[in-house]
Amino acid sequence: MFPANFAYVAARSVENALELMAKHGEDGKLLAGGHSLIPAMKLRLSSPKVLIDLGTVPELRDIKLDGNALVIGALTVHADVAAAELVRRHLPGLADAANVIGDLQVRNRGTIGGSCAHADPAADLPVILAALDAAFTVRSAACARSIKADEFFTDFYTTAMNPDEVLTEVRVPIPPTGSGTAYVKLPHPASGYVVVSAGALINRQSSGSCASARVFLGGLGSGPTRAVATEIELTGKPLTPQIIAAAAAKAAEETDPLEDSYADADYKRHVATVYARKAIEAAVQRTTH
Repeated sequence: MFPANFAYVAARSVENALELMAKHGEDGKLLAGGHSLIPAMKLRLSSPKVLIDLGTVPELRDIKLDGNALVIGALTVHADVAAAELVRRHLPGLADAANVIGDLQVRNRGTIGGSCAHADPAADLPVILAALDAAFTVRSAACARSIKADEFFTDFYTTAMNPDEVLTEVRVPIPPTGSGTAYVKLPHPASGYVVVSAGALINRQSSGSCASARVFLGGLGSGPTRAVATEIELTGKPLTPQIIAAAAAKAAEETDPLEDSYADADYKRHVATVYARKAIEAAVQRTTH
């Protein structure tokens, strides 16, 4: 199908994008990589009258260290996130996720900010960014503010951003020495979208015990689901295969997974425990002593 007629304007800066958003109001729609918006427009699920292209704003494409955090510009494409030496060194779990998004074309055009702002419940990045305790910087004409990842995704395709705000960067704290991060997923065989996924951040004490853990699951609900029981089961205990397995077995406790044509709720609960274990084990293997 073909999209409805629309006008196109390229933003010159974040400030210019905000001006264009104010000018066009509900008729305007921000364009990042376009891998979610353009297909929706072709199906007439979305019919903006004006596309405001952020891809022409160079300041939004960068990966840099800022104190004890890695700052990733919202227009950085997935392939660059996956390949960046800073990401692979400090946040290998994020590189894991960026490297399995869609296919080669999607990874070379889709952006970290566009994916997160779209808030697809079957996306990869929300889960690992929640596990990494990331925060999103959003800007309006009046001010900038920061929103934690586990508060950012509020419902299906819905975020905590206001209509007059632009997502400009993702700020991810660098885990302390002794930490490991990982992301794994069961992809749908046709689309590559998440059936169930898991992201883990494990902080290991010098004794070998778990100092703290953050474990999030994808594919079970409208956004990342925190595996609180698993985190509690791990904390303060030696990270042996038996303890990891026992903790992962609790990953889907008190969840009510969404069913779809590929997987029912019971199947997703079981797979969540398997992939939580895989993510924790991979994160533990990356911890330093």
